[in-house]
Amino acid sequence: MELGMIGLGRMGGNMARRLLQGGHRVVAYDRDIKAVKAASARGADAAASLEDLTQNLASPRAVWLMLPAGEATESVIKSLIPLLSPTDTILDGGNSHYKDSLRRAALLKRHGLSFLDVGASGGIWGLRKGYCLIVGGDEKAFRRLEPIFQTLAPGQDKGYGHVGPSGAGHFVKMVHNGIEYGLMQAYAEGFELMAAKKEFDLDLGQVAEVWRHGSVVRSWLLDLTARALAQDPTLDNIQAYVEDTGEGRWTVQESVELAVPLPVIALSLQARFRSRQGQPLGAKLLAALRQQFGGHQVRKAK
Repeated sequence: MELGMIGLGRMGGNMARRLLQGGHRVVAYDRDIKAVKAASARGADAAASLEDLTQNLASPRAVWLMLPAGEATESVIKSLIPLLSPTDTILDGGNSHYKDSLRRAALLKRHGLSFLDVGASGGIWGLRKGYCLIVGGDEKAFRRLEPIFQTLAPGQDKGYGHVGPSGAGHFVKMVHNGIEYGLMQAYAEGFELMAAKKEFDLDLGQVAEVWRHGSVVRSWLLDLTARALAQDPTLDNIQAYVEDTGEGRWTVQESVELAVPLPVIALSLQARFRSRQGQPLGAKLLAALRQQFGGHQVRKAK
């Protein structure tokens, strides 16, 4: 089976590579010429433009986008519409907001095109272990392209699935990432507490290794925790600054709209915000108020 791949960053490039290893034909395009050359060196057919990519695919065509959510994905989808024909399919494998996917599916349907929103999880490890693929959209298009998903997934019968209509794939991936925030925060807090118990002089890397085997809290994230601590036991080479890419925010916003309480996920998102503040105003105000009402000492800024 053949597929057009647009967006050859780390994850998109690895996906293209895994598909090539699985015997599929990939026509690759990226604004970064070096990325296209790298894909070509691994066996992909290089495309010089969107027009070139679509012209080098047989009908019914399938074009997979691995682009940043928002304007980048939006503009490419709009540019592809006049280049494609009815029965062709566009797949969005980026972390787009599910409401954008609903709107895009409706737009493409008016042009006779199918749309699949593919929530993809696996990060930099997907090339070796396979990707978890959560697909929403036209089921007929999903069945036609199932060999693609089977190749990218951890196995032909696991790690991928059609979960519902348009938007469902990206919605479920959004919730997945919200859960990820909570799990990561729980590990971070637990290990910080153990590090604070100085009299026990705990080897956190050893603890992580012990927990990895047989414990109730074992997981792939714990495996990665052990790996990180083995590489840098005190994490002195890492700043306590945690970014977010949006999915946690969307999950919390959705919880407000649906009136579904998500205290763990919401607080883990807030913890990320706090990590980016070297001298947060809120903490300064707390210190000032204690001084105002109780005469408590404050530490002066240097």
